[in-house]
Amino acid sequence: MASVLSPTRWLHLATTALLLTTNPAASFSTTSTPQNNNNRCSTTSLSVASTPPQQTSTPYDTVKVDLSSGRDYPIYIGSDFTDTEAATLIRQHIHGKRVLLITNDRIAPLYLERYQQLLSDNSVDDKELVVDTVVLPDGEENKTYDVMAMVLDKALGLGLDRKSTFVALGGGVIGDMVGFASAVYQRGVNFVQIPTTVMAMVDSSVGGKTGVNHPLGKNMIGAFHQPQCVFIDTSTLNTLPDRELKSGISEVVKYGLIRDAPFFEWQEENMTKLLERDPEATRYAIRRSCENKADVVQADELEAGVRATLNLGHTFGHAIENGSGYGTWLHGEGVSIGTAMAATMSEKMGWIDEGLKQRIYDILESADLPVKLPRDSPMKVETFNKLMSLDKKVADGQLRLILLQGELGNCKFTGEFDTGALQETIEEFVKEIEA
Repeated sequence: MASVLSPTRWLHLATTALLLTTNPAASFSTTSTPQNNNNRCSTTSLSVASTPPQQTSTPYDTVKVDLSSGRDYPIYIGSDFTDTEAATLIRQHIHGKRVLLITNDRIAPLYLERYQQLLSDNSVDDKELVVDTVVLPDGEENKTYDVMAMVLDKALGLGLDRKSTFVALGGGVIGDMVGFASAVYQRGVNFVQIPTTVMAMVDSSVGGKTGVNHPLGKNMIGAFHQPQCVFIDTSTLNTLPDRELKSGISEVVKYGLIRDAPFFEWQEENMTKLLERDPEATRYAIRRSCENKADVVQADELEAGVRATLNLGHTFGHAIENGSGYGTWLHGEGVSIGTAMAATMSEKMGWIDEGLKQRIYDILESADLPVKLPRDSPMKVETFNKLMSLDKKVADGQLRLILLQGELGNCKFTGEFDTGALQETIEEFVKEIEA
């Protein structure tokens, strides 16, 4: 059970964390890069490599996240890796002798023993590793300081030093908390991401955003801390509940809307395959999403401009998650409603046409994702306005939003929008509850 943090410890953690803010520039626009519509991403700044033949016999893709100061790292994407293959790929990114493997109580019975054993397997490189484990309670409602402190308590109790590596095995909540714990433990230790959900595979495991929730806002306490590698075995999705699969798809849809029109069109044609967990379609969607995410992170690692566009629908969505009570909605479900709200507001402002707005609603509904609030939602106009005013993208007291503008694949990050259209949109969605 998680220990209760004293005010002194809260202050210590808060001051230890690497708190970073975004640039208060008023706006930032993106334009979709022309790409070949042949199921391959052709953005020029990405480094996507095929598997070196000596690594494994299982085919996989490697997407490289290019960063400065020698901090580049790979994203390995494949399916049904053997234990030896997984160990070979992951262990090369562990540089010390101690590993702390962290997961939650839902993933632990499925995968913890396997990954503890393969990480301990010195037959692949003759490197002796001691692998200890921590199991945290599952759920967005447990993405808190108290729960994250369990990781720090374990690391301190084991006497882990700065050469230790933390490994996150699970979805976005685990990845964010373990990443944050690794950022603040002894002012920073290495960590590795092993995502087991679509949401984590296509978004949260890539790019180094880490953190925990606060009662006043989602992900408000955190740090930018990049992993050593991301290891994706899509076979873990076989045990993912349907609701969480659909939730993750909302982030896949996002990439097509903000910067990759051909990918959006591919999704329109292949959504049924994604919902049916078709292996080829799933691997392609994950790879293309990672390529887009890596491209944006390379351009703007600390979210001073273009990276903020990855938050399409998130300002509305985070307000819904918080206002409804963490755990009521999955993150992707909140983002889906938020994306519908962003599309509606963009159309009200004349930034997109009715046809594009309808396509957005259609693709979300084809993924069985929500596009409106349910009748029992506690959300009110005042709730939206209060929680959105605390969003991380607020700068100098000004709310900034990611809105769609122009043709498919284009968006704008801006504080210069029609506030009347914003209020109309919020009122329209709230009225559906009250109707």
